[in-house]
Amino acid sequence: MPDRLRTRVLVIGSGIAGLQTAWRASDHGDVVVMTKRTLQDSATAYAQGGIAAALGAGDSPDLHKSDTLAAGAALCDASAVEVLVEEGPDRVRELASAGAQFDTDESGRFTLGREAAHSRKRIVHAKGDQTGAEVARALIARVTERANISVLERARALDLMVVQGRCAGVRANVAGRAVEIVADATVLATGGCGQLYRYTTNPMVATGDGYAIAHRAGARLADMEFVQFHPTALETSENPLALISEAVRGEGAVLLNDRGTRFMPKRHRLAELAPRDIVAREIFREQQTGSRVWLDARKMGRAFGRRFPGILQLCLARGIDPRRELIPVTPAAHYMMGGIVTDLAGRSTLERLYACGEVSRTGVHGANRLASNSLLEGLVFAERVARDAVNQPKLPRVPARTDWDVARLRDSGAGQVAADEVRRVMWDHVGIARDATGLTAARKALEAIRGRLTPDLTEERNMVDTASLIVASALKRRESRGGHFRRDFPKPRNAWRGKHIEW
Repeated sequence: MPDRLRTRVLVIGSGIAGLQTAWRASDHGDVVVMTKRTLQDSATAYAQGGIAAALGAGDSPDLHKSDTLAAGAALCDASAVEVLVEEGPDRVRELASAGAQFDTDESGRFTLGREAAHSRKRIVHAKGDQTGAEVARALIARVTERANISVLERARALDLMVVQGRCAGVRANVAGRAVEIVADATVLATGGCGQLYRYTTNPMVATGDGYAIAHRAGARLADMEFVQFHPTALETSENPLALISEAVRGEGAVLLNDRGTRFMPKRHRLAELAPRDIVAREIFREQQTGSRVWLDARKMGRAFGRRFPGILQLCLARGIDPRRELIPVTPAAHYMMGGIVTDLAGRSTLERLYACGEVSRTGVHGANRLASNSLLEGLVFAERVARDAVNQPKLPRVPARTDWDVARLRDSGAGQVAADEVRRVMWDHVGIARDATGLTAARKALEAIRGRLTPDLTEERNMVDTASLIVASALKRRESRGGHFRRDFPKPRNAWRGKHIEW
């Protein structure tokens, strides 16, 4: 491995957004893909529900747009939503043509499901509940067959290189070596930050690196207070928690408390199919009274295994048979609506730096992501990023090589202690329900953790940096909206309608 690489397009991340960008950009030049662990290790592979797109009879992009705007609680960018819903169906069809084996009926039409807050059946899925894994498989196959795509595994971006106000690539730790990757266009597709929380559905790699790296380089971020908590993770002691897809409720499963009472119909007109933030808060409310919460899918019987074979196996592996037993569930950190501010081509405010996927803030999700819009956003905006990035001219000035080295890890135990402390602070004070007292305590605790970090704990530094942005944003937004709920300001306020907190 040389200490410097040169490429036309550098893609950091190997989820749906990164893989789609790399595949499409490789039609026009050399691409380097960096991934923290392996190509297979991303949140995409965990996605069960599917991809939302207006593909069915009686559906339309306009209806999909209305549902997305409603879920976003007056903070979506309507133009970005329009791009998503208008271009989404073509991206899904193209992905199917590229080898993704989505579920279809006997005539070859997509089999569509329904999820919370969607007014129509529009969720494309694969192998029932293994959509993300199938999408990842298909895109990895496309990427690995391209001779002009180089993949660097065990490669961690440390900081962006910025020359005269332009992003020129990244300094990285590649299997312990200090490597500079110079690129005409750099794409952050690093995923989310669920691992900042004690309970999450996100893989171990989702430590918020992209947000922190972009912020340190001077790119603008926004909406960092809007963290979505999935209502129904399987309640175990694992990290990450296994996900019980929204689609299970879409097929008729209901939520019960310890008394066997179905509580959602009295809390929202859509009951179990209310927007995720509402369902998560109502489950949390039941838990605060001392009750566990259960998902009852027993009426599906044997059909459960046909529709959700993956979920059936993960439940059975943990001693639960959802065909005959209640499933214990809990909310868990799942998705970041905010992130690096981009335009409709995926350009950030730092020249030659792009962002797509969960790390970006395209404006599609607003204050609360509509179920199954995330994989769609990854496809649609990665395509736009690839088209724009390949047209970037060569860098007018390549940064001079500097002498630096990767800080050697001195004490992995210290890093684990710091990471666990961040997770505890964020869950206790910056989770489903927040208030000024808890947020202020979190801010102080994070600063104390930062003060104990040594230079070798680069991932933990990113965790603290990203967590601090979430806390600061949550303190500023003195209202409740979408995924952001303040006990001390429990209602949305007109003064905050349409306003974004930027950094």
